[in-house]
Amino acid sequence: MKGYRGGMEMHDKVDVIGKGSVIQHGTYNDRVYLMKLDEGDVDIIIPELSKLSKEKGYSKIFCKVPKYIAPLFFMDGYILEGFIPKFFKNQDDVFFVSKFLSSDRLLNIEKKQLAILSDQLVERAEKNRNLKKQAHGYSIRTLDKSDVEQITDIYREVFETYPFPIHNPGYIQKTMRENVQYFGAEKDGKLAALSSSEIDFKGQNAEMTDFATHPDHTGNNLSNLLLRQMEKQMKQQGINTLYTIARLNSIPMNKTFLKNEYQYSGTLIKNTNIAGNIESMNIYYKQI
Repeated sequence: MKGYRGGMEMHDKVDVIGKGSVIQHGTYNDRVYLMKLDEGDVDIIIPELSKLSKEKGYSKIFCKVPKYIAPLFFMDGYILEGFIPKFFKNQDDVFFVSKFLSSDRLLNIEKKQLAILSDQLVERAEKNRNLKKQAHGYSIRTLDKSDVEQITDIYREVFETYPFPIHNPGYIQKTMRENVQYFGAEKDGKLAALSSSEIDFKGQNAEMTDFATHPDHTGNNLSNLLLRQMEKQMKQQGINTLYTIARLNSIPMNKTFLKNEYQYSGTLIKNTNIAGNIESMNIYYKQI
C-alpha cells in the first residue's frame, strides 16, 4: 500500500519523550512506534502518544510494552497483535499492542500471504526441515567498519525503501558503534549476503534483522547460514531471547525462521514501510 498521503519523508525520526521513552514517528510509516517505555512514563505515555498522533494525523500507534502494563493500553482501545515470552532478562514477557486510528489502515490485508503462512505453520511439524543444504564457496564472518560500503551497496540493491536509513554509510557506522552487530556471507572476497543482530544486553534479547541477499546469490540458503552463525554468537554473549519482525510478504524469510525452530506469535497489520509499500509483519521468537 504505497503512501497513505503524498510527500512522505524518506525516513521517520526517533525522539526521546518523557523521562526516557523512545519513539519513532513520521509520515513514512504513517504511525507512532513506542520502541522503549521508561517506567517513569507509564502514567503519561498513552495520552502523549494520542496527542502526537492526532496532531500529525497518523493512522496507527504501535507499542512494545511489558506484559504487566498492557491492560492500561487495552483500556484505551489498543489490541494485542503479538507477544514474546521471557523477553526481558529471560523473565518478563513483552506485548506488541496497536491502536488503529483509520479504518483504511486495516484494508487490503494480505489474505493470500496469511493463508500461505497458515500452511507453513502446519508443515512445520514435518521432521524433514531441509536444513542440510550447504552453499559451496561461501564463508560467514562478522563484519566491521571496513565493510560499510559493501553493506550499503547490497541494501540499496535489495530494498527500495526501509524503515531505517540502512542505505546510509554513516547510519551503519553509527549502529556498529552502539548495539548492532553485522554478519556477512562472502564469496571470492566479495559480500554476497548480510544480516544484523540488534542487541539489548541489559534485557538479554536480540532482534535478528536486516537480512539481504544480492540478486546474483539468491537460492544458496545464505539467510539460513547467517542465522545459525548469529545464534551461536548471541549465545556466547549471554543473550537468552532471539526474535525477528519479518515481512509477511517474504515467504522465504518466514520459512527460514520456521525451519530454525522459531515460534510464530502474531502479525502486525500494515505496520512497516519496506520495499516501497506499507506491509504487514510477522513476529517470531526463540529462546536459546
